[in-house]
This record gives sequence, C-alpha cells and structure tokens, in this order.
Amino acid sequence: MHIKMHKLKVNCKMMKGNQIIILTQKPDERILQTAAKIAVMPELVAYVDGGCLGNPGPSGIGVVISGCASGPVRIAKWIGHQDNNVAEYAALMEALQYAVSLKAQKLHVYSDSEVMVRQMTGQYVCHSPRLYSLHWTCRKLARALKFSISHVPRAHNAEANGLAQSALRRKKK
Repeated sequence: MHIKMHKLKVNCKMMKGNQIIILTQKPDERILQTAAKIAVMPELVAYVDGGCLGNPGPSGIGVVISGCASGPVRIAKWIGHQDNNVAEYAALMEALQYAVSLKAQKLHVYSDSEVMVRQMTGQYVCHSPRLYSLHWTCRKLARALKFSISHVPRAHNAEANGLAQSALRRKKK
C-alpha cells in the first residue's frame, strides 16, 4: 500500500522537522475530530490543600479547579503516610498536572501553606531534601504555563481542605 500511495501521490508530502504524515488514501475522520475536540483552556484557578493526621501521618490532598468548560473539578486523593509539607506539594503537583493535561495557558493557585507559597515564589529556598524533588517537579510543571501562586487564609481554602479531609476519612475506615 505504501508504494501504491507514492505512485498515486495521494497525501504524500516531504517531511520537515518533526511533522507527522498520515499515509492513508483518505484522511481518517476520527483523527481530525479528536484534534478538534482538544480545546485550549485559557485560564484556570486552583485551590489546593494537603492534610495529615499527625505529622507525619496518614495524608490526603484536596484540589478545586475552576475555569474548565465542564464546570469546577474536585479532586480528593489519599497519598499514604506523609508529612504536611509533602501533602501540600502533592496537592500543588496534582493541580499543575491537571492544568498541563488540559493545555491551560494560565494557572493561578491559592494555598494556605505559607512555606510552599514562599518556596514557589522564590522568597524561601527549599533546603529540605525531603521536599526538594517535589519542589523541583512543581517548578518544572509550572514552566509549561503562565503560573502564579498566592497565600490565602485557611478559612478561604475551606473546600480544598474539606476534600483533603474526606480523602483521609475514607482511607482511615
């Protein structure tokens, strides 16, 4: 079939760089529809929180992301036995991964963890070997979009906190 297509000169083009060439006689409608359905999300806002019972102890994360076409996304996950700072970074990483997967252009994060916010903004240096890889991964993900982060009081982060606590309660049982 490949040789036949070259003879017919149907859908044959010279490759330039990392282009993908479809070697079919008729364009596949499914491929074109799938590409059209992937919409670029302009701007997302996330509230993130990590929590644990004891420090360290059983841990969970809560993330609320708004700005999605389908409405707010709520994530509650059990993350095992961790300390509170690891849980906060895990929640941030979850929000960043979700935003990158949606091809968001901007993400603004609100967190009640002053340590994490100040480390992510560069006000504090992350010296902890336990947090360094999480911090580095979050910084790497943040470079894929226009990223900003702000500290909010715990009272303004109640929904994300409730999701983190619900993840803890579900796993505790």
